[in-house]
Amino acid sequence: MRPPAVAGAFYPADPAALRREVQEMLAAASPVEAAAPLALIVPHAGYDYSGPVAATAYSHLARTRTEVRRVLLVGPSHFARFEGLALPGVDALATPLGEVAVDAPGEARALGHPGVARSPAAHAREHSLEVQLPFLQVALGGPPVTALLCAGASPDQVAPVIEEFLGEEDAVVLVSSDLSHYLPYEEARRRDEATAQAIERLDPDALDHQSACGLVGMQALLLAARSRGLAATRLDLRNSGDTAGDRSRVVGYGAFAFA
Repeated sequence: MRPPAVAGAFYPADPAALRREVQEMLAAASPVEAAAPLALIVPHAGYDYSGPVAATAYSHLARTRTEVRRVLLVGPSHFARFEGLALPGVDALATPLGEVAVDAPGEARALGHPGVARSPAAHAREHSLEVQLPFLQVALGGPPVTALLCAGASPDQVAPVIEEFLGEEDAVVLVSSDLSHYLPYEEARRRDEATAQAIERLDPDALDHQSACGLVGMQALLLAARSRGLAATRLDLRNSGDTAGDRSRVVGYGAFAFA
């Protein structure tokens, strides 16, 4: 089992407080008119900052996809350096709300792709996927997950793994990424608007490392979505100046659905 690394920092460590906070964010999310998503882009900062934007995505998912039985999580590695994609190498991922099972058949399928390997060390400190788990537990009951971290991988390498799961009746793909980092509020709004428009156009070449920290997973999803004839819909676009107050140096957050 992988224990939580950021409970008490990015989200509450107390189970009752965590469940209550996630439930309140989901309840406060504004309904969005969009098709049932096969994939989503969701942010991964502390809940005070990106939680309301993530909740928009998870609320929409819970309303429109009651049959989700497995989840592919794709996110960036902020700490570990390696080549390719890393699975956690455990049977379950824990949060204060309990354990989320690892999808063994999903892992086996992912391991069939070049550059995918198991690495508990890569996942040990990482928050980009962990912060998604309490939302999955509260909104969807915690379906089994295939959790992939990207480092030293190309979008062309990651896209086939995403396509492996994309469009399956019981699966959803979640790509974890924040947007611009530490810009003044208005500059961040302009930068993130350009990023959102590129996502809506399914244009991975219009994005760069200034656009998003989870760039590779995001570009890979756009490639896979384009290959499958999907469309992207903006669900929410805000930054930490909207959610947490300070507008001098903000981080951008977006939620996008693909159907």
